[in-house]
Amino acid sequence: MKYILVIASFNAFFFLLLLLQKKPKLLHDRIFSFWLLYLGGITGIYAFTMESFFQTPLMSSGIIALFLLHGPFLYLYVSTITFNQIQFKTKNLWHFVPFAAFILYLLIASSFPSYSARIRIDHVTEGTTQPPILFLFFLAITALSGPVYFVLAQKQFHKTKKSILNFSSKDIELDWLGKLIPVFGILWTALIVTAIIHHIFHVFSMSFCINGLMLSLSAFIILIGYFGLKQIGIFISDTDEEPNEPLIETPNATSKLVDVELEQCFCKIDDYFKAERPYLQPDLTLPKLAESLNVPHHHLSQVINDVYGQNFFDFINKYRVEEVKNKIVDPKFHNYSLLGIAFESGFNSKSAFNRVFKKFTRKTPSEFRDSQK
Repeated sequence: MKYILVIASFNAFFFLLLLLQKKPKLLHDRIFSFWLLYLGGITGIYAFTMESFFQTPLMSSGIIALFLLHGPFLYLYVSTITFNQIQFKTKNLWHFVPFAAFILYLLIASSFPSYSARIRIDHVTEGTTQPPILFLFFLAITALSGPVYFVLAQKQFHKTKKSILNFSSKDIELDWLGKLIPVFGILWTALIVTAIIHHIFHVFSMSFCINGLMLSLSAFIILIGYFGLKQIGIFISDTDEEPNEPLIETPNATSKLVDVELEQCFCKIDDYFKAERPYLQPDLTLPKLAESLNVPHHHLSQVINDVYGQNFFDFINKYRVEEVKNKIVDPKFHNYSLLGIAFESGFNSKSAFNRVFKKFTRKTPSEFRDSQK
């Protein structure tokens, strides 16, 4: 148990060092840095204090209070992983108020020995003395925090993924995060329910509950690091350019194009794509295309969504797939590998190329090439 926690803590700090070297660092990178610092700290502290955990009630209560941070970090990271967000909103600090209040309560309680003696999480109190009601209130908030934030993070994940697909043509694979959130949400909730049952009926072991929560955090560290290392852009930047535009387009204008204007904009896009082939740019985004066409972002998005019936990611990559198909049968590209043709056609990764190509053709690139022979 101790060695697993130490390994998880080491991994968290190792991933943190990788992240600190990333340039440029965006808002989600900074939040991820603090999150990794928290994960490495809490698992490391518990690894070296687990033998005496219940012998120092205030310290053990303080570690329990740290559980109030995991949910907010997860939610804020998912909310800001829309890659080019830069500014942290002050209102987001409210997510950390319960933790700050719990710690302040414990600090004040430590000044009153007779009162702080009643603050325990293992039901070992002198005589029949009951824990303070305010302490039980904070424990209840801590128990609810995890499940509530996992639900919020899952909802935000789907909203974020949809926004990314309507903004960028690059492959930003976030399905691993979408799977981790519900899995650990269910596991965390099960352990919290077990802890509540322990407090009400005095069954199970509090050590079992705490160890389970710490092990789940350790597994979370290892898995988020594993999938993060596989995904370009999480720990290592794939661009040297400083971010200068928000990923999610939130236009001030609310006007929409009417039918005639939609047709005109559609024709403008069609002519531009035939003449300039902008989809060959691997880093093409909605704002860049809108600037080239000299149309507002939200109008371009409306045409792509309403007329073409696609999000921006599929809209651009469908053109790239057609470009690949044309190059495969073009004698000029017979000496190119399939991946080479994919990069020449605007794709930025092998995984994106294979997945998108099969989505639009129902065949793998190799199967399509063989069928043309």
